[in-house]
Amino acid sequence: MTVRHVAAISYMVISAGVAAFQLALAAGLPWGMYAMGGAFSGQFPPAMRLAAIVQAALVLLMAAVVLSRAGVALPAWSRASRRLVWIIVVVGAASLAMNVVTPSVGERMIWAPVAFLLLACSVLVAIET
Repeated sequence: MTVRHVAAISYMVISAGVAAFQLALAAGLPWGMYAMGGAFSGQFPPAMRLAAIVQAALVLLMAAVVLSRAGVALPAWSRASRRLVWIIVVVGAASLAMNVVTPSVGERMIWAPVAFLLLACSVLVAIET
């Protein structure tokens, strides 16, 4: 197994955890203090619950692109993934920056390391191909 395969699979596993968290928020778990800068201390309001579902889908879509770029899955996406993986790297860098500066201590403690790992994995896949 190559470095890019390990990085892509790691990206997928971490992304699955992120998506599960988003779906938990959408289901009404009172973890709002760990998302969106802690703007919602308990349950997300209905509009934010819908946004959490969309975010979960986007996270999983990005993981699929990373897996494709690494040659682990979805070979039909290979050509498109050459450019899309770099968009994912940029999104990952922005996510890390936002999670480092968030006013929510809980969010910073949990999601900044997760964002760092996702960024590192996506960079490894992007440069290894």
